[in-house]
Amino acid sequence: MAPLQAIDPDSLPRSPAHSHGTKGNGDWLFVSAQTGRNREGRMVSADVADQLAQALDNVLDVVWAGGGSPASLARVTVYVRDAREYRQRSRAIEQAWHRRLPDNRPALTVLEVASLLDDEARVAVEAVALV
Repeated sequence: MAPLQAIDPDSLPRSPAHSHGTKGNGDWLFVSAQTGRNREGRMVSADVADQLAQALDNVLDVVWAGGGSPASLARVTVYVRDAREYRQRSRAIEQAWHRRLPDNRPALTVLEVASLLDDEARVAVEAVALV
């Protein structure tokens, strides 16, 4: 697994959850957007925080299968259907995030989108890892 280095210029405020940039060496692993569906294909909940937790688990399953670990995530993109709902559940979302990525601060983008292909999905998570 390739070590990653967070890049946080002094000119930008430091976030405890993510970095402004990430660099490292290794093989790229591009993870398709994952939703809150479990192994059986059922949506775990209608709650955005529960769905995000499952989506992160699904992303990490791909990363583990590709030879990486949670520390391998270099960039994460979160697509949400309702930014207000996402902000309202921010405490639960932060807890889910930190349980899965306790020592990693990947570059992060959160985007509100009009819809997702999966009508039950409130959130989808895609990632890039260096393994």
